[in-house]
Formats: sequence, structure tokens, C-alpha cells
Amino acid sequence: MRIGPYALANNLIVAPMAGVTDRPFRQLCKRFGAGHAVSEMITADQSLRLTKKTQRRADFTGELAPISVQIAGSEPEKLAEAARYQVANGAQIVDINMGCPVKKVCNKLAGSALLQDEALVQEILERVVAAVEVPVTLKTRLGFCNGEENIHRVAELAENAGIAALAIHGRTREDMYNGNARYELIRAVKAARRLPIIANGDIDTPHKARQVLEMTGADAIMIGRAAQGRPWLFREIGHFLASGELLPPPDVSEVRAVMMEHLDALYAFYGEYSGVRIARKHIAWTTKGLQGGNAFRQAMYALESSAEQARATREFFDRLSAMSDTLVYDDDSAANDGTAPQQQ
Repeated sequence: MRIGPYALANNLIVAPMAGVTDRPFRQLCKRFGAGHAVSEMITADQSLRLTKKTQRRADFTGELAPISVQIAGSEPEKLAEAARYQVANGAQIVDINMGCPVKKVCNKLAGSALLQDEALVQEILERVVAAVEVPVTLKTRLGFCNGEENIHRVAELAENAGIAALAIHGRTREDMYNGNARYELIRAVKAARRLPIIANGDIDTPHKARQVLEMTGADAIMIGRAAQGRPWLFREIGHFLASGELLPPPDVSEVRAVMMEHLDALYAFYGEYSGVRIARKHIAWTTKGLQGGNAFRQAMYALESSAEQARATREFFDRLSAMSDTLVYDDDSAANDGTAPQQQ
């Protein structure tokens, strides 16, 4: 898989997710075998550029290349200027967001709302590609509304504008995250276009990863929600695609070590107050379904200091380790809700 001049380590990509794919999470996923990761969405609004949130999202210190920055907005010149700014800040790839379905983004006619105006899509793509000398990629959906899917026309516009790779989430904006991703449209786009195509949506197991690659013919797959609390999913998928064999779930001791390192990284990156609060969701994702996890999370949410939070998390995994070397879930449904390692 190549994006412009960059040969990725493999064809497994971390999807950009607001509030999730910060630098510590991207680094963690790359450590577990993701070949590429895209930053959180960064607004093209210059008035917000110096806020702490935006500056953190644009912090790529120590990150493995190539560094990919996703920008979002609805005004072509502002997006072009944002692309130039991020390249000056270290971006080696610029990604344009035309896939975010959340209301506060779409209400500003950004994200997937742009798919309603193909002329504007074309102008944005052409202006951003012309503005920078690095590769520009696009993340989008099948269309805005069901029955009005325009991904073929958007893909043609992207290819003609010089977009280096196109990531397609197999749902419309109307779908949000409901129902199942529709891979048949991704397959049709791949068959019709020359630019690299990345398939996204509902990829949560090694078997599903292989199935989607075979079904769509995509050059790569992009994984988002399934990696929350489970970054070793990239290692599992990479091993399965290479060997056809399933890795066993990680030992409790490994998950404990990964969790504690991730907490330390979050505290260092965000500081005491924000670090503790942001860490809560990562701890919750990792412990969901684990034996005694619900009671642990309720107690953990009330802790206010990083020292207390880290100690409670360490003690929780120590208790699990005393019971079993492998992760123990409360019931089968918890183990197969997308948060636990699945084997088929």
C-alpha cells in the first residue's frame, strides 16, 4: 500500500476518530502493527488554531512517519490554507474529512454534509491538492442519504483532482453507525477507479478483515471503533492475513502492561486534570465485559487523581491475573460485543 511516495508498513490503517486517535493512541496502534494512522479531525477555522485542543491534535512529536493530518471544514480556501499550515507543522500527508456524520459538524456543512454539494466537493479537492506538495487523501461515506448514494461521482472527482488515496466508510450519513456496512459499493468503486481504495466499517476480527479485503478488492482496510480498548487487534489481523492462523488473546499481564503504559502517556500528554478524564474512556473500553469490570469502572469514574486511577487499574488487573493468565469475561455475550478478542 502506497500513499504518494510513502510505502506503508502494511495495509492496516487506524481510522481518524475525534476524541480517540490522539498521539498516544496512534502510537499504541502502530506499536501493535498498524501500518498507518490518521490524526483526529482538526478544524480549518483559523480562530481555533491556538486553542489547547487544536494544538494537542496537531502535536506529532516522536510519531512514526508518515504523519497524516485530517482537516475539516466547508470553505475551499480555508481548507487549502489549513493544509499549508499543517504541512509547515510537520504533516507529510493531508487527509480531508467528508465522512464525519455528527450533527455539530454537518450543521456547519462540513464532514459528510459536503456530499450534498458535488461542485463544492470538487472545488475543495482541487484547491487543497493544489495548495500543498504532499499527498492529499480523502475520507468519505457512500453518500448523504440512502437512495442517493453518490460515491461513484465523488470517487471520480477525487481521482481527477489528484487525490492520492480514498477511504470509504460503507454507510451513508443517514445510516450514522446503524445497520451493516455495504461493501458492494466499495467493491464497485474499486473496480472503476485507479487510485488506492481503503475499505472502512465493521471490521472487528481477523476473519472479517480478510473477508472485506477479498470482497472489495480494496488496497487497504481502515479500523476504528473495534480498536478502542483493543489495539492488539492490528497484530491479530496482521498475523492472520500473513499466516492464516489466529493468535491467542493477549495475556492479562500484557494487557495490564499496555494499559499502564497508555495511562502514563495520557497523563504526560494531557496533564493531570484532562489526562485522568480522557483516560476513563480508554480504561472503560479495555475492561468492558471483563469479570468484575462493571463494579471497577463505577469506582474508577469517581477517582480524581492520576495516582488513584493508575493504582486502581493496576490492582484490577492484578486481581484478574490471580484468577487466570488469560482474560476472563463475565459471559459469552460480553466477550463478543466487539471489545474482547474474538476468534472464529
